[in-house]
Amino acid sequence: MRTRTIAVLGLVSIAAVASVLQAAGALPTGLAAFIASGVEQAKGKGGGQVGARPQQGPPAEVTASQPARRPVIEWDEFSGRFEAVDQVELRARVSGYLTETHVKDGQDVRSGDLLFTIDPRPFERAVALSQAELEQAKVRVANARLDVDRGRPLLDRKVISEKTFDDRESVVRDGEAQVKVAEARLLAAELDLSYTRITAPVSGRLGRPGLTVGNWVSSGASISTTILGSIVSQDPIQIYFDVSEANALKYKRLGVVDGRSNVEAMKGMTVGVALPDETGFPHTGRLDFVDNRLDTGTATLRARALLENKHGLFSPGMFGRVRISGEGERTAILLPDEAVGTDQTSRFVYVVGDDGMAQRRSVLLGPIADGLRIIREGVSPEDWVVVRGVQKVRPGQKLAVKREPIRVSDAIAPAGGPTTSKR
Repeated sequence: MRTRTIAVLGLVSIAAVASVLQAAGALPTGLAAFIASGVEQAKGKGGGQVGARPQQGPPAEVTASQPARRPVIEWDEFSGRFEAVDQVELRARVSGYLTETHVKDGQDVRSGDLLFTIDPRPFERAVALSQAELEQAKVRVANARLDVDRGRPLLDRKVISEKTFDDRESVVRDGEAQVKVAEARLLAAELDLSYTRITAPVSGRLGRPGLTVGNWVSSGASISTTILGSIVSQDPIQIYFDVSEANALKYKRLGVVDGRSNVEAMKGMTVGVALPDETGFPHTGRLDFVDNRLDTGTATLRARALLENKHGLFSPGMFGRVRISGEGERTAILLPDEAVGTDQTSRFVYVVGDDGMAQRRSVLLGPIADGLRIIREGVSPEDWVVVRGVQKVRPGQKLAVKREPIRVSDAIAPAGGPTTSKR
């Protein structure tokens, strides 16, 4: 009322000033009449609005459902990279010219298959020379033994001195040592000859050869050594991924509850694996390695899973997604993701109160399970939550609610399958 009185007084003052100016001749008669008419219209409109209540629109039409409840297994997902179980760079053990290539680029080979041949002729000659030296040493030993046999009766008759006889026996022993040296040289020559045939040390797939026939091959393990190619195994295959410190502790404690040691709690766990273009986790592997310490720079623990690759779908170096069971099966509350709103600091849902008014509830979210979002905290199974029309709702607003149940898939979730399991 006080505000209305002040407004009316202000309008009256404007009209009075206009009348005074008109009487003094400072304001034209038409303009003064126009001001007076406007003041009267303003007074009439202002008086009609004072005390009126704002009109409210119709209740917002929304759909509400009670949260679904069902047993689920929550999974933790990680990014990993595939690596071969066996990976070998092919290097020659002897130097020489490459004379033959027995395989094609990218060919699958088995352990022991012949891959390359280095010119064997110099090494064959070295073997023949070593054999001749061995025969020569054996002949010398044989002659020395004959000298000993002839000298023994002469020593008995004192025809020769003991010193002479001892020298003859020394020649025999020296000859026998020379035979052993020659035998060792022959074995080394034969070994070098065998190295001219380069075979596959492991089974796998051959990469692109580094040289063609006619090129010189350098042996050894230095930086100048010629790399003839590489072989990586294909089946089985490993995938490496990094587990956060919090998840590593969770897995270890979960294993202790089950009666296993901390290390066994992680090793042997079943994991689901998927490629970037795959839906779900259709491949299954088993954790076979956990590092002995965390990376201090990233606070992560390196882990490895082993899985089959019979069809050659996975290749070393590819990226993949890994999923591990974060905890045992438990009953969870689930809502559609579109029912969850967000602001700068929190996630929330709208709950229909007993009076039909919208109530805002902050919620703590979990992962997706069968297309629904797991709600850890904030709502109970008895609450009616707005699942459609959320964008039309404001806290405290009257709602026109259509109630209907949430439909949940009946899929079962093994390690490599969907997220939720069924009892």
